[in-house]
Amino acid sequence: MGRILAIDYGQKRIGLAVTDELKIIASPLDTILVKDIHEFLKQYIAKNPVELILVGLPKTLDNKPSESTPFVENFVSWLKNAFPQIPIERVDERFTSKMAFQSMIDSGISKKARKDKALIDKISATIILQSYMSSINTY
Repeated sequence: MGRILAIDYGQKRIGLAVTDELKIIASPLDTILVKDIHEFLKQYIAKNPVELILVGLPKTLDNKPSESTPFVENFVSWLKNAFPQIPIERVDERFTSKMAFQSMIDSGISKKARKDKALIDKISATIILQSYMSSINTY
């Protein structure tokens, strides 16, 4: 059995989250700089069975593509070429950053730690993954 890998693609950093092999628990994996993501994913997928990749799809409040959408689409094209054997799904990522920030507050994380954008990116990817898992009743 493989894992599900979720990606919150940003123009500077990319948040990653992954399930366990039984697809029961979604956990933050890492935050990677955009310039390093290709090599990171090649190494990660070579060592870990991944059966599905989820990519957050940025949209505006009125459900139209955001200004970040072209960057995400280019990245998805690269993923399809680099890992043709792994299905890729796009998932609406609206509000995930706000939800991540609120979860940090609710968890009691200090104000200083909440300024860590890399942490927000990882949590956002985890929220994307948890939302997807809930929608398909994987739990």
